[in-house]
Amino acid sequence: MPQSLVSLNVHIVFSTKNREPFIDADLAPRLYGYMGGVISNTGSVLINIGGVTDHVHMLVSLGRQSCIADLVRNVKSNSSRWVHDTFAEKSQFAWQGGYGAFTVSLSLIARVKAYIANQVEHHKRETFQDEFRTFLKQHGLDYDERYVWE
Repeated sequence: MPQSLVSLNVHIVFSTKNREPFIDADLAPRLYGYMGGVISNTGSVLINIGGVTDHVHMLVSLGRQSCIADLVRNVKSNSSRWVHDTFAEKSQFAWQGGYGAFTVSLSLIARVKAYIANQVEHHKRETFQDEFRTFLKQHGLDYDERYVWE
């Protein structure tokens, strides 16, 4: 086949370092916009992004030459640098070292988009830690609790 065709949709989740509440209402829309630009520059497409003060969810359609680890590293490093350069009062801003990435079938895109859009309401009922544990279990991932949180 002379052409490479890809349909890989991924729900990516990561938190701020130590789950510090850095992402306030003023920062969030600008940060999410910047992160979307970084994703676009990698050849991938940001379908939706959202979160709360201590973590972010991204639904991404990976480009055919994209690698999840490289994409997340680029998003984290570039957005962290941008926050430091743009918001002097957020000099301590940092992302956690790890992340979760979960495949999303085409039939579930709308559901995951809505889930991401509803993060503020969702986290009135569930902690980030419980939410992330649920993702790990739903996707059949074994994990050691000692190494999930920073």
